[in-house]
Amino acid sequence: MKRPEIKRTPYHIIMNTLGILVLVGTYLFLALSWKQIPNQIPGHYNGSGEINRWASKAELWILPSIGVFLYAMISLFEHFPQTWNTGIAVTEENREEVYRILKNMVVTLKLILVLTFSFLTVWSSLSRPLPVWFLPLFLVLLFGTLAIFIVALLKKR
Repeated sequence: MKRPEIKRTPYHIIMNTLGILVLVGTYLFLALSWKQIPNQIPGHYNGSGEINRWASKAELWILPSIGVFLYAMISLFEHFPQTWNTGIAVTEENREEVYRILKNMVVTLKLILVLTFSFLTVWSSLSRPLPVWFLPLFLVLLFGTLAIFIVALLKKR
């Protein structure tokens, strides 16, 4: 089966560019502020944002690296829409619109994940508990984004 092409839209370009800028900015932040970061930083937070493990500041490089890995894997995944589970029948009439909606969802979720890993990196470098709003905001962004795009997708049945 021929791989369907999804035209790149300004939305895709902006979201992907922002993701790359956030990742590069996170690495620059770490490199430029390395000497000011305490030797012990939070290594893990519980559900309420309290620090429940301390770690060496060298572990700060792990989170943005996970962000880069996820960004790369999701970017690869973006290029194969025929493998996506759309939840609706994809026909010749709706294929372009369905795949565009799904690609918009994927690039949006990719940016949310990158922003989350970058925020956690920067916040951990401050050696402070997570703010109480972090987990609820992350969950609202994640599931709210999914809901918005799923509703748009269901309208295309």
